[in-house]
Amino acid sequence: MEKALVKVGSLKAGTFWVSKKAKEEISNISQDLSTFSNTVEEKAKWIFNKLKGLFPQNITCYEFDESKSKLIVYLPSPCEVCFKDASVIRYSTRVKATLSRGKLSGIEGMKTKVLVWVKVTSVNVESYKSDKVWFTAGVKKSRSKDAYEMPRDAVRVEEF
Repeated sequence: MEKALVKVGSLKAGTFWVSKKAKEEISNISQDLSTFSNTVEEKAKWIFNKLKGLFPQNITCYEFDESKSKLIVYLPSPCEVCFKDASVIRYSTRVKATLSRGKLSGIEGMKTKVLVWVKVTSVNVESYKSDKVWFTAGVKKSRSKDAYEMPRDAVRVEEF
């Protein structure tokens, strides 16, 4: 019995042929990868939308590596935001953190003003019912969650 072959591509060295069944399998794999890619991207967007109140409005882009739970947020320049509870957070051009349920940990590129600028190492929301956000910057301090519900305008600063 002869197999029907389909041309799938060619290079300078020659033409590549595969069976129709193989072409269908390649197509299915391609669709699965596309669906997976869209699912990861949608999940990253959903996660980021839940956290975006912690970041200024002028974000240029962000990346989320689901396998390592790593989030990277890019900003055009160092900046700071004064939130409605009078807290001030300063951001580098790149903020990196590990994302776990309700928590950003191992944060790099974020500081808060507590008499002097202190590196923020984690941000935690204990539960969706809680009205507090816990910032760890040397010491653990709670702040009102409603101050971080919406992204705010940032003010450019000369250095992080």
